[in-house]
Amino acid sequence: MPLPLGILIITLGLWLLYQNKTKAGRRVVLFGLGWLFLLSYDPFANLLLYPIEHRYPALLQAPKDTRYIYVLGYGHNTDKKLSLTSQIDPEAVVRLTEGIRLYRALEGKAKLIVSGYSGISDPTPHAVMQQKLAIALGIPKSALILVPTATDTEDEAKAAEKITLSKPMVLVSSAYHLPRAIGWFQKEGLHPYPAPTYHLSSLTHPHYFEIFSANALKKSTIAFHEYFGMLWQKIKGV
Repeated sequence: MPLPLGILIITLGLWLLYQNKTKAGRRVVLFGLGWLFLLSYDPFANLLLYPIEHRYPALLQAPKDTRYIYVLGYGHNTDKKLSLTSQIDPEAVVRLTEGIRLYRALEGKAKLIVSGYSGISDPTPHAVMQQKLAIALGIPKSALILVPTATDTEDEAKAAEKITLSKPMVLVSSAYHLPRAIGWFQKEGLHPYPAPTYHLSSLTHPHYFEIFSANALKKSTIAFHEYFGMLWQKIKGV
């Protein structure tokens, strides 16, 4: 969102210059460049994303009463010529790895839930891909519960309510996504232990010389998406 908007602003400025509206055109172009500079500057991007990612502390130890570990889905592209770790999005791999870490810390006393549908064109549900990877990493098939029809986090929350019957559950997702995810689960009357992973922002290691950084622009884009997502949740009464 920040990149298309910045390009749109600059394009508008160039059009104004073309229309011989020099003063207004220059101001709009400068504003567009400033917009792109700021949102692709790493320290600023970190300031945007950090409050979202650090709303919940990392779950270093899984609570002993945990009965379910729900790893929220992300994405993949089925290609049998590639390894599973190359077919599954790196972010999804990190989420699953965190879920497996917590599962092993509980010595197999909890069930691991994986979810996600196949998307528009992929032949394999994301839940099945995550199941395959979990089994390849040593998790017994009997410990896995699949939700292959969930299309979004709201669907995943509804499925969790039916599966867990309000028993203690850990919810694993990317740190930036977890605040919204917790909102959907609370709407279903669930109160999971948050387990954030895949942290992207940092205030302790600012990269002051990362200017017009694609990585910083990605962080800003994620932050915008999450802030608007939380606003949409409030509109829907979540």
